[in-house]
Amino acid sequence: MAETGVIGCGCRGVTGGNFFHPGGFSLKSCFLEQSTKRNRNFFRSVSMIPPSKRGRFITKWRSVAGNSRIFSMDAREKSRSFVLVSSRHKKVPVFVMMPIDTFGIDASGCPKIKRLKALTVSLKALKLAGVHGIAVEVWWGIVERFCPLEFKWSLYEELFRLISEAGLKLHVALCFHSNMHLFGGKGGISLPLWIREIGDVNKDIYYRDKSGLSNNDYLTLGVDQLPLFGGRTAVQCYEDFMLSFSTKFEPYFGNVIEEISIGLGPSGELRYPAHPSGDGRWKFPGIGEFQCHDKYMMEDLMAVASQEGKPQWGSRDPPNTGCYNSFPSKVPFFEEGNDSFLSDYGRFFLEWYSGKLICHADAILAKAADVLRRRQEEEKSSVMLVAKIGGIYWWYKTSSHPAELTAGYYNTALRDGYDPVASVLSRHGAALNIPCLDMADSETPEKYLCSPEGLRRQIHDVSKKWTIQVTGRNTSERFDEMGLRQIRENCVQPNGDTLRSFTFCRMNEKFFRVENWNNFVPFIRQMSADM
Repeated sequence: MAETGVIGCGCRGVTGGNFFHPGGFSLKSCFLEQSTKRNRNFFRSVSMIPPSKRGRFITKWRSVAGNSRIFSMDAREKSRSFVLVSSRHKKVPVFVMMPIDTFGIDASGCPKIKRLKALTVSLKALKLAGVHGIAVEVWWGIVERFCPLEFKWSLYEELFRLISEAGLKLHVALCFHSNMHLFGGKGGISLPLWIREIGDVNKDIYYRDKSGLSNNDYLTLGVDQLPLFGGRTAVQCYEDFMLSFSTKFEPYFGNVIEEISIGLGPSGELRYPAHPSGDGRWKFPGIGEFQCHDKYMMEDLMAVASQEGKPQWGSRDPPNTGCYNSFPSKVPFFEEGNDSFLSDYGRFFLEWYSGKLICHADAILAKAADVLRRRQEEEKSSVMLVAKIGGIYWWYKTSSHPAELTAGYYNTALRDGYDPVASVLSRHGAALNIPCLDMADSETPEKYLCSPEGLRRQIHDVSKKWTIQVTGRNTSERFDEMGLRQIRENCVQPNGDTLRSFTFCRMNEKFFRVENWNNFVPFIRQMSADM
C-alpha cells in the first residue's frame, strides 16, 4: 500500500482524561492540583455513549462518571468567534498533497526540491482539472535543519511561488515529525540534525516501548515542558518555528494559504506511535503497544500515582497488554476482568496516558492559535487552523477498542475518547481533519471487527456538538471509481453539510496514468459542483 502519511492497512481488495489546566500545560501540574480537591473520587466525568450506538457489545459495568466537560460553556462560546459556521454550500474544495519524495538531500547534505520541471507541469495540469489547491508539508527537519533558531525558508519560498503562479491555493502542514521510516532509513526527512545530536546522547527525548526500543520520528510528550534543547522546551521549539513561518509567509495568508495544519505527533497526527509500520515491529491488525517508557514519561506517571496515594501504580504501565501484533482476545488487559481496562488501575493509567496527549494538543494549538490570531487581526485575512487525528478503525467493534487505547484515544464502548479532543479544538478555533473517507466497513476484514464508518460517525457527532469545522482525507491510495465515489459520498455529513475541504493523499508515479487520471478528473469536477 502506498504511504499517505497516515496509518493504513491495505486490507481491501482494490488499490488502494480529560485534563486541562488553564494556567499551564503540564499534565503533572494539572493532575496534581486537581487531586488535592478530591479524595477518592479519582475518575473524572467523561461522555458516555449508549451501547446501542457503539457496536455489538453491552456490559453490566457502569462508569462512575457523570456529564461534565473539560471546558466551560463560556470558553466554548468564545471559540465560536474564531470558527466559521458549518458549511452550507455543497462544494468541497480539493487539495492534492505533494509527493512523499518532493524533497531530497543533495551531496552536501542540504535539502533540495526534486524534479522541479515535472512538478511545474503537474501543477498546471491540476489547475486545469479543477483542483482547488496543493497540500505542502513544511518540515522542521528542513527549515531548522542545522542549528537552533536558524530558519532557512528558501525552498518553500520557491515552492509557494510556483504554486501561487499556477493559480492554486495552499494547505500548509507544519511537520514536527520525521518520515525516514518510510524510506527504510535511506532517505526522507529526519528531525533537525541538532535535535538528533541531542538524541544521540539522551535517547529518552524519544518515545520508548516496554522493550526499550525508541522511536525517533517525534519527540516524546515527556519533554514538552523541559528545557532540554539549548535552553528551550519542545513546545517553545514548535512555537518559534510557527512564529518564523508566519513572519516569512505573512503576505500569503488568506489569499494563497487557506489552511494550516499543526503537527501534533507521528505523521502529523495527534496520537502515540503505537503502531510503527516502518521497522517491522507492527503490522495490521495488531493492537500496538503503549509508548510511555522514556524516563520523563515514567517520572510523570510515578509522580501522579504517588499523589493519588497509589505509588505502586507508577512503576510500570499495565501488565498483560500483549505485544504489537497481538489480537485483543486472550489479552487480559483488553478483556473484562480484575486487571483489565475496567479496573481502577486500568482507568487511572488510561486517563493519564490519554490526558498527556490532550495536554500536548492544548499547549501547541494554544501557541498556533495565538500566532494566527495576531496575524489575522493585523491583516484582516482568514486562515483556518487544522488538527489531524489518526484513523484507528480496527478492533473498533470490541468493547475495549485496544488499538485506539494504545494510540492514546481513551475510547471504549462506554466512553467517548474523541470528545475531549474536540473540546480542545473548539477552544482554539481549530478544525478537525478526519481520516478514512475512502473506506467502507464492507471493504475491511470482518474478523478484525473494523469499522471506519463507525469511527467517522462518532467523530462527526463530537464535531457537531463542539461546533468545529471538519475537513477530511483518504487513508489509502484510491484511484478506482468505487473509492473516489466513496470519498465523494463521505464528504457529505449526516446533517447534510459538506466538509470544509478534502485533501487527496497524494501525488505519485501512478497519479497521472491515463486510467487513473480519467477517473480523477471527473471526481474533481463533481466535488466542485453542487453535491
